[in-house]
Amino acid sequence: MPNLKTDMDSSKNIIPHLHLVSHSERVLKNQHHEKLIWFTGLSGSGKSTLANQLERYLFDKGCSTYILDGDNIRSGLNSDLDFSDTGRKENIRRIAEASNLFLDAGLIVLTAFISPFADDRNQARKLVGSHNFIEVFVDCSLAECERRDVKGLYGKARAGLIKNFTGIDSPFEKPQNPDIVINTEKNHIDGCMRKLINELPTSLFLSK
Repeated sequence: MPNLKTDMDSSKNIIPHLHLVSHSERVLKNQHHEKLIWFTGLSGSGKSTLANQLERYLFDKGCSTYILDGDNIRSGLNSDLDFSDTGRKENIRRIAEASNLFLDAGLIVLTAFISPFADDRNQARKLVGSHNFIEVFVDCSLAECERRDVKGLYGKARAGLIKNFTGIDSPFEKPQNPDIVINTEKNHIDGCMRKLINELPTSLFLSK
């Protein structure tokens, strides 16, 4: 456990450095505004599939993009965290902070995490600013996600081999007012992508 008083005292010595490359210059170079596109939904709902497809679309349009997901976060930056409620909250907090750095660099960041707690998602929105945050709820029923069970995780959770698994013995708090809702249970991937692309804010790209 870190010494909080020492950490707080040390923070007084942190002085932001004025960078020679400005945010407006990055926007002009990229020809688009920074955005955090936050995919949330149950395991197996299709978050990573949609995020990857959307990144491909945006990248092909010349956008500077990057995806954050469990593979590149849980295996490195957050490898020290467990899957308890406390560990999940810290996982999302760090993801939001890392995303904020990418946004400062002018990128479009796509995150694909269950992020089951509404308060954590709201904190991420608050951190990067509502104008930079697009919450995408990937809507798919628990029954359908279990039927797919693409990683075999639900079977292990039902058997008691995985604890604190979202949808089984840990809750998922559905977004109440998401910016975009994509139902992957009722729609094919092509239809989901059309809806997702059509509902992206037109202000994302700079006017030519």
